[in-house]
Amino acid sequence: MIPAAFDYVRASSLAQAIDLLRDDPDGTKLLAGGHTLLPALKLRLASPALLIDIGGIAELKGIEISEAGIRIGALTTHAELFASEPLNKELPVFRQAASLIADPQVRNRGTIGGSLANADPAADWPAVVVALKAEIEIAGAHGFRRVAARDFFVDIFSTALAPDEILASIRIPRPKPGMRFIYRKIRHPASGFAVVGIAVGVRLHGGVVAEICIGVTGAANHAFADQHAADFLTGKMLSRDNIDQAAKLLGETTECLSDRYASAEYRANLIRVEIRRALLALSS
Repeated sequence: MIPAAFDYVRASSLAQAIDLLRDDPDGTKLLAGGHTLLPALKLRLASPALLIDIGGIAELKGIEISEAGIRIGALTTHAELFASEPLNKELPVFRQAASLIADPQVRNRGTIGGSLANADPAADWPAVVVALKAEIEIAGAHGFRRVAARDFFVDIFSTALAPDEILASIRIPRPKPGMRFIYRKIRHPASGFAVVGIAVGVRLHGGVVAEICIGVTGAANHAFADQHAADFLTGKMLSRDNIDQAAKLLGETTECLSDRYASAEYRANLIRVEIRRALLALSS
């Protein structure tokens, strides 16, 4: 349980961190909250030559709400997202999701940017940012670029981030009036991670679904935006029959993971159960 030797630098700015990372991206790791990296170092599953601590970079912190939208710095902790009254006045789903993450120790140190960049297939925030139609702002040597959240997650622990890039912030467009969101999950009893997690946003007009977005985590090898169930429900009432059909579609079209705790068939059933519960809650 002793890490291999490494050099350590506490970066004072985003530019410095990018410069250090660019020198040797394959032999360098970034440290934010550290809940994944530190155990990996102790077990020598990761042995970087250099560890860059980005925890003090002011450019990566803060929650900004404007007419244009919402910007959440990558270093914003789960606890800060839970506690922010302005943010939760705009989007209560952040408090709802943050309350379901692990335990107080993890929520006080873990960051939303770290969770997204790590891309654990059972993490909570990926499903939420997908349902919010967020963009992931990425910083690199050539400036900033943005990637839609639905395209950011590529595979297990794999994202659209290049080795010499840093996740800087999450950009969320202001939802249209009447848009409501919910996040539900079935927790693994030991880890607290999502066996299946569903984030849904729905806007009704005259009782008919005018807009819907569905983010799924825990079920597959990475978080994803569902299109089959969303397309089916668009333009329809959120009746029990339509909800049941949408749940069936989502369960049938997801290629689910299988492990010692939950088989692929079990996860597919949980998807159907949780999307049905989420949509019924949003229909009332």
